[in-house]
Amino acid sequence: MEHRQIDIETYNYPLPEDRIAEYPLARGESKLLIFKDQEIRESQYKSIDQYLPENAWMVFNETRVVQARLLFPKNEQSIIEIFCLEPLEHKSIEQAMQAKGSIRYSCLVGGARKWKNHDLEMDLGALKLKARKMGREEAQFDIELSWDQDLSFSEVLELAGKTPLPPYIKRKAEAQDKVTYQTTYARRSGSVAAPTAGLHFNEAIFQKLQDKGIELNYLTLHVGAGTFKPVSTSVAEHEMHAEESFLDRSFIQKLKRALAAGKAIIPVGTTSLRALESLYWLGCLHYHKQLNDGELIVPQWLGFENPEWALEPLQALESLEALLDENSTDWLPFKTQIIIAPGYQHRLITALVTNFHQPKSTLMLLVSSLIEEHWLEVYQYALDHEFRFLSYGDGCLLYRS
Repeated sequence: MEHRQIDIETYNYPLPEDRIAEYPLARGESKLLIFKDQEIRESQYKSIDQYLPENAWMVFNETRVVQARLLFPKNEQSIIEIFCLEPLEHKSIEQAMQAKGSIRYSCLVGGARKWKNHDLEMDLGALKLKARKMGREEAQFDIELSWDQDLSFSEVLELAGKTPLPPYIKRKAEAQDKVTYQTTYARRSGSVAAPTAGLHFNEAIFQKLQDKGIELNYLTLHVGAGTFKPVSTSVAEHEMHAEESFLDRSFIQKLKRALAAGKAIIPVGTTSLRALESLYWLGCLHYHKQLNDGELIVPQWLGFENPEWALEPLQALESLEALLDENSTDWLPFKTQIIIAPGYQHRLITALVTNFHQPKSTLMLLVSSLIEEHWLEVYQYALDHEFRFLSYGDGCLLYRS
């Protein structure tokens, strides 16, 4: 099937509301479905080491969720919510997190009709935060946020913001979500949604993995709110939100060694998988001199529309090292819009650790790209066997069909 002809209705399934987890279980206690060699098995995350090959090479997304929801009081009865999506004025997320004094951000606004043209203020005693409307483009507002203390924007959000729980979790964010909606290894602030497959892992699990000779590796892709955007029209018309990731020389060198040794590459989470495949295609773009001089970006349909640019994985990674050499750096930011859907040829990975995803989402397309039509039996098994779904739910280990 031609990729643009994919019918998103094919990736729909009935998901009762009571199967959407409102709260997480303790790390490691969630159920784990294993799909390998056309067979389904059931276990728990704390035993995931038993279902992974020795000397596997695992990849985790170490992005950190920021407290991106700001609740400004309009009066004693009502609030206006500002949800910070991404920085404006050509700033990267990493630069924005370090900004001091003020920052311009693209935001969603809850209760926008109640907000005329006055500034909003939040007084936390030790911190005064202001929001000023600068403009609007469709549903998103250009807002200037300013504060009176010598704090970075990341620190301001930590003090003033609430956890950006996904829209399908109907309850209000609670204090404990600051901990539970964050991986134990989160390091680089910038996501407005957690890389949820990583929420299951704790030190005890990491120790078991390392005892088996499994190598733990980390990259960063800052998850945007577009991750929850359903495919509302056709797949061809769906625009993937550009997300920020990073090219790191030491990671590339370790990945080269792992591939050369024939190790199983196993990303934890769809964001880790998309970051890996984006690195591969970035290397291909550089090799074929297809990169713009300005911002580095991996286009949405690249994996489908330019198969002639595909390289052997090691060749693509060597091209990335050359790109770093040309820029006299060991570290480069880039953006990716890559979509991974049925028909996509995976270049690097053996299996994926992931949660159960929303019907009719691009993440369902990604799952199907790995295990083809078997996603139906996997999801039906999970529904029939009391698995919990979505961000705070259970998960699966899917080996490629």
